[in-house]
Amino acid sequence: MKDFTANIPEVVEEIRQLFEQYETALETRDIDILDNTFWRSPHTVRLAMSEHGYGFDEIHAHRVARKPGPGIKEKRIRLEILTIGRDFATVNLEFKVRGHDLVGRQSQTWVNFPEEGWKVVSAHVSTTDGTKVW
Repeated sequence: MKDFTANIPEVVEEIRQLFEQYETALETRDIDILDNTFWRSPHTVRLAMSEHGYGFDEIHAHRVARKPGPGIKEKRIRLEILTIGRDFATVNLEFKVRGHDLVGRQSQTWVNFPEEGWKVVSAHVSTTDGTKVW
């Protein structure tokens, strides 16, 4: 029988650590960690303000092409992690956008694959008014 228990503490902590590792990799432009966070599949989607990646290859191409510089996140407003059982999770972050009077929103859907471990299968980043900030 499948376990649909919400927010098993050790699963929440595992996702929190993976999310923080991803956030650090964004700041340092660590392409290997960024790539390793996402499912290497043509079904993976990442929608952002200035780029959309449909499939892992497009997501990777955007990462490599992005110019270095400070991230768009000035400070976190709210981070919510929801896990369902031991194989599904969502992460939602609201943040103050650096240099703008805007709130950014970031969401990720994570799946724990038997052979690969936790991977993001879908991600989205936007601002409250759709302004492109990078």
